[in-house]
Amino acid sequence: VQLVESGGGLVQPGGSLRLSCAASGFTFSSYTMSWYRRAPGKGREVVAVINSAGGRTNYADSVKGRLTISRDNSKNTVYLQMNSLKPEDTAVYYCNVDLGYGMDYWGKGTLVTVSS
Repeated sequence: VQLVESGGGLVQPGGSLRLSCAASGFTFSSYTMSWYRRAPGKGREVVAVINSAGGRTNYADSVKGRLTISRDNSKNTVYLQMNSLKPEDTAVYYCNVDLGYGMDYWGKGTLVTVSS
């Protein structure tokens, strides 16, 4: 299983970024996918979750209305569209899939820095 995140970078407050996570090594269309983040000095928190078909999503209260998770099962890719970014969104963002039976996989992460 491989999860490779991309799209992070430096953005000004109020700006936008789109993160991508390319997945391989498992049947992507069969599994729920999640985005997590770890801010400096803080623990990891779940940001957004999308079910296998893409019809159901859930978000952390702190990002509702600003971040949107989506997926393209034909491309084995999950996305995180990030709008109206705030300095407190600064974090390393990770893609995750839990295949069950203790098989929980993470990407290496992509750094998002929101600063003027």
